[in-house]
Amino acid sequence: MSIGPRRLSNSLVKMAEQINSSATAAGAKRWSFWPSSLRWIPTSTDHIIAAEKRLLSLVSWGGSSRPDFTCKSTEETENWFIDSFEEWRKAKNLSNFILLGHSFGGYVAAKYALKHPERVQQLILVGPAGFTSQTEHMSERMTQFRATWKGVVLNHLWESNFTPMKVIRGLGPWGPDLVRKYTNARFTAYSNGDDLTEESSRLLSDYVYHTLAAKPSGELCLKYIFSFGAFAKSPLLYRAPDWKVPTAFIYGHEDWMNYRGAQQARKNMKVPCEIIRVPQAGHFVFMENTSAFHSAVLYACRRFVSPQKDNDSLPEGVVSV
Repeated sequence: MSIGPRRLSNSLVKMAEQINSSATAAGAKRWSFWPSSLRWIPTSTDHIIAAEKRLLSLVSWGGSSRPDFTCKSTEETENWFIDSFEEWRKAKNLSNFILLGHSFGGYVAAKYALKHPERVQQLILVGPAGFTSQTEHMSERMTQFRATWKGVVLNHLWESNFTPMKVIRGLGPWGPDLVRKYTNARFTAYSNGDDLTEESSRLLSDYVYHTLAAKPSGELCLKYIFSFGAFAKSPLLYRAPDWKVPTAFIYGHEDWMNYRGAQQARKNMKVPCEIIRVPQAGHFVFMENTSAFHSAVLYACRRFVSPQKDNDSLPEGVVSV
């Protein structure tokens, strides 16, 4: 969850300085069941905090603290995130702010705004999770897959809290290499065709690895919020009539989060709502088409950035739904 966007490359450079300076010392102190010759990059949230100077990770994610997760229901889990964010807001003495959340952070941001609408001036949801339910939006293909033995096994693993993070931790010294291969394949170039530099690619891989391999906490919430297939157990779509905060949705054109859920919710909202799609981008729109994403965010905030100007025209390169 984030208040105000920032370019990835600048923050990763600072994070890298921490990783490079502390990896050797930390590695010497770290003990594990792996032989010393097979020890890998030491994991610590200290390594990723510098990458989030202008961002706020939800409790138990990113560089935030990772307390033991003890919730046992959807409602309890949602309140765990909402209340921790509210405590942070009080500590920072913030009020009437613009709240931007991405993916699961978008889900929590929306739930927070529903509970504390008086705190939020504008809500910006970037590829938010949790708008649709499996009852209404499960595809025929997904229904058929869940009926197979593979689907049954995967559903059991999901309900057992077997997460991709566990795989990364379990791989030990091979974890960083697997993450590096994934990030290199997934984020090889910007939308303008420029390739990531070797340094940027390495920093990104290190960042992703450390966030995945750190102490498990927030990842354990997933089975209480979503059913297998990432369908929300308490869909935001059903809360659309209760919406009290002006909202802008931003989706990459290739985002696997379907913008049609936002379209359906907008029909029942009683506040201003707009949906913006960014070309040449998927779920990580802020990385894949940075300039268009920034334009979309500034457009969503236009009432606060330039209230005196007639600036209702959509920026070039983005599309209104």
